[in-house]
Amino acid sequence: MNVSVVGATGYSGMELIRLLSSHPTFHLTAVYSSSSAGNRLDHENRQHFGLIPHVLSEVDPGLIAKQSELVFLAMPSGVSKELVPELYKKGLKIIDLSGDHRLKNGELYEKWYEESPPSSDLLQKSVYGLSEWNRAAIRESRLIANPGCYPTATLLGLVPLLSNKLIESSDIIIDAKSGVSGAGKKNNDSKHYAHVNDNLSIYKVHQHQHIPEIEQQLLEWDSELTPIMFTTHLIPMTRGIMVTMHAKVKPEVTAEHIHNAFLTAYQNEFFIRYRGENSFSSTKEVYGSNFCDIGFRMDERTGRVTVVSVIDNLVKGAAGQAIHNANIMMGLEETEGLRFYPVYP
Repeated sequence: MNVSVVGATGYSGMELIRLLSSHPTFHLTAVYSSSSAGNRLDHENRQHFGLIPHVLSEVDPGLIAKQSELVFLAMPSGVSKELVPELYKKGLKIIDLSGDHRLKNGELYEKWYEESPPSSDLLQKSVYGLSEWNRAAIRESRLIANPGCYPTATLLGLVPLLSNKLIESSDIIIDAKSGVSGAGKKNNDSKHYAHVNDNLSIYKVHQHQHIPEIEQQLLEWDSELTPIMFTTHLIPMTRGIMVTMHAKVKPEVTAEHIHNAFLTAYQNEFFIRYRGENSFSSTKEVYGSNFCDIGFRMDERTGRVTVVSVIDNLVKGAAGQAIHNANIMMGLEETEGLRFYPVYP
């Protein structure tokens, strides 16, 4: 099957190309970039030197439709929404890695992204691609809104508890930390080595655009959810996300209830490695892989549970989940092209 990547020179685009290079069904036929058209891809990214000699093309919906059946959009939020209507009209299957089609409410998108909203018709047609929890809808859709990196780690940690009514939905606190690649390839002062190295910084306090995305999805599991507390931090490392979630458990809920909820939800999920009670992974343990590792601990003294979820933000949080969704959409074996182990050390 012929596929294309639009936005091929960014971190997520390059990661898509790396993963697609070993996919047995998807054949990368074309790569597109609005900033580097005319250049060879392996000259833009020297890790690919001599391996992927594709020439980057200008973004042209007609050309994309001729060259591929499935397209991955690894473009910034605010850009994808301009391209998707034409691609959808031409009958392509689309995986959008930006935030443009995640929020069903256009007014929320306008508030949090400070952009005019995408087509309301396409917002309703798009399917939120949290692979492990939304398979049926993904199979039937032509437009998948790939989840954000923070929401992926957060939702995978909280949905088993909310769906089983084990935690109070009125007091959820989420503390998230990400490596520098999560901020994208475009350079600014906050990503300079001198600013990032030997430093820890908090950013977008109560303003992160992933807040409404997380709340929208959690509301599907508990209609009484109240606004969450969500904070994000930049860590001096390249890849990785660790999300620590705190919630008050409901009366009579024990550690065994929590354990059983995670076990039932994920025991047959290849990409979710439930580590059990009092067992927590570091970001290095999922580095370069499509795995999400989850562990928890109950605090009987406070009546709260702490859940820790770790992912690689560029794989499970972006390109890997996009390919997982494409596999589901096309009726392939879900792990096709993704059964690789984390990098060690």
